[in-house]
Amino acid sequence: MIPGPDPMKIRYFAWLRERTGTSEETIELPEGVKTTGDLMSWLAARDEGYAFAFEQPETIRIAVNQEHVEEDHVLSGTEEVAFFPPMTGG
Repeated sequence: MIPGPDPMKIRYFAWLRERTGTSEETIELPEGVKTTGDLMSWLAARDEGYAFAFEQPETIRIAVNQEHVEEDHVLSGTEEVAFFPPMTGG
């Protein structure tokens, strides 16, 4: 038996959590999803809530294993990806 890909934890914060309806989930990285940008596109195609959450990907901040990354970050042995809105000062 060939082992499948390692599970990846996805975490959603603030309005991303509200729109997706979950604060976190564990997925197997789909074939063809290589970067964090690919992952956002794949998630957006899941259903209307995810599509709404990821409708403006340029505004979403991403962390992989608690380090900020860009959309072109290659997912390799990733344990956790977090999506959150831009921080605002006050």
